[in-house]
Amino acid sequence: MACVSAAPDFVWVGTGDRYAKDGKFENIKEKAPFGVPAWRGEKISAQAYIRSHEHLRRVSMEVSDLVCGTSVIPCEAASASFVEYVMGDVLDSTSYSQCGVRAPGQYDSLSVADMIDNADVKDIVQGELQPVWISVRVPSDAVPGVYSGNLKIKYAGGKLSVPFTVEVCDRTLPAPSDWKFHLDLWQNPYSVARYHGVELWSQEHFDLMRPVMKLLADAGQKSVTATILDRPWNGQTYDAFGPMVTKTKNADGSWTYDYTVFDRWVEFMESVGIDRQINCYSLIPWALRFDYIDGETGEKAYVEAAPGSVAYKAYWAPFISDFAGHLRDKGWFGKTMIAMDERPLEAMTAALDVIRSVEPEFKVSLAGNYHEEIEKELYDLCIPFRASYPDGVIGRRRSEGKVTTYYTCCAEAYPNTFMASSPYEAAWIPWRAIAADCDGYLRWAYNSWTEDPVRDARFRTWAAGDCYMVYPDGRSSIRMENLIDGIQDVEKIRILAEEWRAAGDEAKLKELEDVLSRFTYEELRDNGAEPAIAAAKAFLCR
Repeated sequence: MACVSAAPDFVWVGTGDRYAKDGKFENIKEKAPFGVPAWRGEKISAQAYIRSHEHLRRVSMEVSDLVCGTSVIPCEAASASFVEYVMGDVLDSTSYSQCGVRAPGQYDSLSVADMIDNADVKDIVQGELQPVWISVRVPSDAVPGVYSGNLKIKYAGGKLSVPFTVEVCDRTLPAPSDWKFHLDLWQNPYSVARYHGVELWSQEHFDLMRPVMKLLADAGQKSVTATILDRPWNGQTYDAFGPMVTKTKNADGSWTYDYTVFDRWVEFMESVGIDRQINCYSLIPWALRFDYIDGETGEKAYVEAAPGSVAYKAYWAPFISDFAGHLRDKGWFGKTMIAMDERPLEAMTAALDVIRSVEPEFKVSLAGNYHEEIEKELYDLCIPFRASYPDGVIGRRRSEGKVTTYYTCCAEAYPNTFMASSPYEAAWIPWRAIAADCDGYLRWAYNSWTEDPVRDARFRTWAAGDCYMVYPDGRSSIRMENLIDGIQDVEKIRILAEEWRAAGDEAKLKELEDVLSRFTYEELRDNGAEPAIAAAKAFLCR
């Protein structure tokens, strides 16, 4: 007679909830899955935990068709994945800022349920908690109603079927490419080549980047991160950014520029659906060293020059002129930014002087402190979370067609997307943007992976998770999925608010104002992210 395994324990939890692998199953707080109505075109998710009383071998999962009368959401629109634990570290409890060197062993380590894996089958160790992630991408033509389905779990010696329902309402969310929220997570193609051990810019490299960048496109990403010089951030990440443009100084002092890599990168990103903006870093790198190829020797060389100096202008002016011409030939000039980050006013003014003297129509972006003196010259302006724009500035900039956002980085213990952060903070971040009337959100690292990102997110300089939101091979994370959930919510709010304003529904607009008033630093500090998120979702359902 075949041995039949005892059924494992199963419980639904919130999408931002985490429990330790060796935690007690009895302490898990159960929450209903897919708790709010979904819009057509929306990606919705749920999370659950499994505990087995014995070692389960060859565990696999699948989601059934979802059925509502004669209407069906096919199983192909759904996925069920195992969530894997990744090594992280705790935050510095003595400081709000989390920037600075992190020596080995300086901060306690912790194993965090974060990576949404793409493995079809795995074993579950007896007594350990195993999180699983279920997603349903509701078809844009789905018939409204309550759909019933099952999560089917199979393992050697048995199986388990867990029912759930999804309510689809009579609303449609646009495709991610049409979302208005301006998401700008900086990409690192160099990490992909190093991690997989493939030649940089080879076809194999591009093939491996496709699932990673497609995940970003499906989150509504607007900007391509391009580097126009070597190490704009002085090699601060495990994989330093190289130049996507080769600059050669010829024997007669003239310059020749090769845009082959830049063009292939931008065209590739357009092919996955990221085509709204190109941000080119940087005229002001952290180390003021500017690379070029010596045309006589063929060797790499550097110019060291401060912004405002004769040597600085001599290096950048011919490039800006040639680059502008190339971009116009490609049809990209209108969406390309000369981009800088966290640079002081004096340096920014000097860089702007060079740009304007050569190509006045070039758009410029800055992620950094607010400088009133140059604000009107910046097409894309992004300031830190705890800073604020002066009254009237965002509205004026919006009327001018400019982009105005905010960012978080290592400077904030919360809200953030560290491994130690509550994933609900990732969902909170887009709500904060709309509450502050910003157009969107920026974060400096989408996939600047550590040496072994699927196992260990700890890094020498920042709290674990600061460097990346997703994993190799297009594997998402609980943090990333919560960020996407928040972006979808604020897209819904944007659509509804436009309707309410058109209809003169002041009562609804006042309710919205009250909901958004909860997305403040003080509220987050005192109560965490989940209460404000719950209240906002409840409002969306009314």
